[in-house]
Amino acid sequence: MKHLLSLLLFFLPTLLWAQDIDSTAIRQVDSLIQVSRTLTGQRQYEQALAVNAEAERLALAGWGRESAVYGRCCFNRGRVFYYKGDKTNAEKWYLESSGIYEKTVGKEHPEYAWSLHNLGLLYKTMGYYEQAESLYLEAKAIREKVLGKEHADYATSVANLANLYYAMGNYEKAEPLHLEAKAIREKVLGREHPHYAHSLNNLAIHYYEMGNYEKAEPLYLEAIAIREKVLGKEHPDYASGIENLAILYHDMGNFEKVEPLYLEAKAIREKVLGKEHPDYATSLNNLAVFYDDMGSYEKAEPLYLEAKSIWEKALGKENLDYVSAPNNLANLYYEMGNYEKVEPLHLEAKAIREKVLGKEHPDYVASLENLIRLYERQSRFLDSEPLQEEAFKLSQTRAENATSFLSEYELAKYITKFRKSGFDLSAYLLARMNAEAQPGILPALAYDHALLYKGFIMSAASRLNSSALTSPETAEINLRLKAYRRLLAAEYAKPIADRNGVAELEEEANLAEKELTRSVAGYAEAKRQVKWQDVKAVLKPSTAAIEMVHFKVYFPQNTDSIMYAALLLLPGSSQPTFISLFEEKQLDSLLQTRGERRADYVNNLYAIADRGAKPLGHPKKSLYELLWRPLEKELAGVQTIYYAPSGLLHRLNLGAIPVPPSPGGGQEAEDETLSDHYQLVEMGSTRQLVVPHPSVHSENTAMLFGGIQYEMDSIAMAQANLSLGSDVLLASRGSLSFANADSTLRGGAWSYLKWTDKEVTALEPILKTAGIQAGVRKGFSATEESFKAMGTGRPSPRVLHIATHGYFFPDPKTSPPNPLSGGEGEPTFRLSDHPMLRSGLVLAGGNAAWQGAITLEGREDGILTAYEISQMNLSNTELVVLSACETGLGDIQGNEGVYGLQRAFKIAGAKYLIMSLWQVPDQETSVFMTTFYKHWLTDKQPIPDAFRTTQQEMRERFINPYQWAGFVLVE
Repeated sequence: MKHLLSLLLFFLPTLLWAQDIDSTAIRQVDSLIQVSRTLTGQRQYEQALAVNAEAERLALAGWGRESAVYGRCCFNRGRVFYYKGDKTNAEKWYLESSGIYEKTVGKEHPEYAWSLHNLGLLYKTMGYYEQAESLYLEAKAIREKVLGKEHADYATSVANLANLYYAMGNYEKAEPLHLEAKAIREKVLGREHPHYAHSLNNLAIHYYEMGNYEKAEPLYLEAIAIREKVLGKEHPDYASGIENLAILYHDMGNFEKVEPLYLEAKAIREKVLGKEHPDYATSLNNLAVFYDDMGSYEKAEPLYLEAKSIWEKALGKENLDYVSAPNNLANLYYEMGNYEKVEPLHLEAKAIREKVLGKEHPDYVASLENLIRLYERQSRFLDSEPLQEEAFKLSQTRAENATSFLSEYELAKYITKFRKSGFDLSAYLLARMNAEAQPGILPALAYDHALLYKGFIMSAASRLNSSALTSPETAEINLRLKAYRRLLAAEYAKPIADRNGVAELEEEANLAEKELTRSVAGYAEAKRQVKWQDVKAVLKPSTAAIEMVHFKVYFPQNTDSIMYAALLLLPGSSQPTFISLFEEKQLDSLLQTRGERRADYVNNLYAIADRGAKPLGHPKKSLYELLWRPLEKELAGVQTIYYAPSGLLHRLNLGAIPVPPSPGGGQEAEDETLSDHYQLVEMGSTRQLVVPHPSVHSENTAMLFGGIQYEMDSIAMAQANLSLGSDVLLASRGSLSFANADSTLRGGAWSYLKWTDKEVTALEPILKTAGIQAGVRKGFSATEESFKAMGTGRPSPRVLHIATHGYFFPDPKTSPPNPLSGGEGEPTFRLSDHPMLRSGLVLAGGNAAWQGAITLEGREDGILTAYEISQMNLSNTELVVLSACETGLGDIQGNEGVYGLQRAFKIAGAKYLIMSLWQVPDQETSVFMTTFYKHWLTDKQPIPDAFRTTQQEMRERFINPYQWAGFVLVE
């Protein structure tokens, strides 16, 4: 991050002084405790403990060990240890004080609430977020009962609980608490109180981090106005406030407002602090970053140089503020093309970061990436590649550790950042290929990145958490592992000199992970990191593995182009082969309907290629020319291809792509598709070849959903849920529900699909004949509660067949270039942009939530997001069939919306997934499903063979691709 952002999180004093007995001795104890507090604030911890020991002596002599007065002394001793950093002793004395308070003043006393609150604060600091949450909630409940909801202490509980949820990445819970704390402080303290301004600031930070800039702006403005009135315009808090607002405007692209705010903050700091103060250098740096991003290099350079000189003089060269100066200067000279000045500055920044922060810190990796960009630009590949390898290994370790403790939302943000390193590798490869240079080790690194990104981070990581919750014992071990990883992440974010207990934490984390490996079946395999060599080792003769990738091209020049490429691996390969395929806008041009009927559109899309004329209505290249022709010459002798799609390729049936006829091939050859030439096996990641799906040990049951009523009938649905018994209580509600999806993307209503009733009715006897006990959920009984209840109190069904609407929202619109992300034009990540919220299934009563109506308290909303599916346990499910997943979109567009559902069911544990890319017509769907189930269950064909046989028969019976190509099988 080039800006130095001032984010001020407010924390109220943590001790309430009881005034219960008016006596000289009490006042004497209180006076000693106050002195101890003052010494603690001055970091004179040993003196503070000595003074507190005298208070303890008086308390024990006058009231005994089980007195509230002595409890107060214990509380303060814990507080001293807390600020000293001695967490073990802090916990011991906080527990002692809370135990005394419980016996002496009771569990409804404000001092008992404070003891819980501070113990919660300690656990939050230790990374034990779940324990901290329960203590915060208990303290909040006591204050609500004893003091009421309009008390400042209650507002403190609410605000700190919000900050805890913010730290946990649970923004859905944090926001209403921030709003509640703000409302209480407004009423109790008034709108001109600094504490109220802090609430505004915290809420603004919350919205800023979520990317909701429109909500952050007015809150920042109001907080600034209060500080101006109460503190004055020459106060550091006021300067920090306007600088934060400038950074917000910078990110919003509201550039005309940025410069005046930066200049004002600079002027305040110059007047109040002087021109040799590090904070004045920060103002210079932030202003320079703005000019740099605006292309005003001549204005930026002297500011960077001045900031560098101030930081060096005031802080020395081994300070983290200083290191941003050579780093930013180097990036400036790179943009100016002044390469001879770039390398020494980046090397200086790298050396300082390595010494001060260590190689585990992401800033060290950023220095490596900066040098890599320079060396690739200069074609110094021998200098670049060792750094590429080092950066990848460090990023892999960070990714593996991060997945063990990040929340789902935090993980999604992290994935967005991690994915950029894949963009870099692919962009460098493309540039080398265009320059006819050797690819070096980059194809191998790019393949490993794809395995890590698509195979582990996107799927296995979430599965690790759910599998660790198989029992209370393993859940407790998992919580400990999360806490250790959180603490390690916090320690590694510090300079090396400031780190504490890293070796011990690493040991504790490793022990916890070993316990999970021993206790949870499949944990070790899910955790396993796979390399391209592992995939190659399992490939048999005449087979190939392909990882498809798509990436933004911003090297050697920054462009708006998104390219698709294939990383091809053959049994005899010395390393993967990088093959450039097409530009995304070329495929986009094919995926536009231009007002055609959907049937005509699909038939034209999959029309036979290269027959003199292009497919009707598509003057551009065909699917075959774009996607397969570049690969064809590398696939000689290959019969089976395992491939993992990317981006828009998730919306295509590769097997249905027609192959151009060879001269003299005859009519039969003219009708051939890729599936006639290859056995194509679609996968989420080719990692699955090495780490296959665990064996399914299933009860021979099936659950069929169809004929669903989408209008709300709360009475009928409540009655249907009664039959679920305790299972509905065990089914957890998703923390990322449809309420967080972008409301602007909704509209209209989902219509009843009468043929889905017939479909599940026809399938039930087929399943029963095969010995599979089938249950059916129709009408208002097909509730979200009934869906989530599967796999809770009993094993999930072997077969799960879902005939309903599905929604796939398009990817977020690309925002203006974000200066903090290097100007690549990354989408701004908001909660509603979460990829697992952009797709899902519509169940009974779903129209109410879809249209924005508020659902009943404690009731599901009928819209099942992919994220909610991913949190289920479908480990005993061999097959999931999504037979009517209508996109709701006119075009076959959207990047990874469909992949959201694929990923969700794979994380939940399902082995095979059949889904439709468009709403296949009534008759054809019915024929496809009954034919498939008969081949699988009656003819005893394996699922992949039954699927391919069915699709071939559909091709022969129904000529048009619209009628047969809509279904795909994902393993």
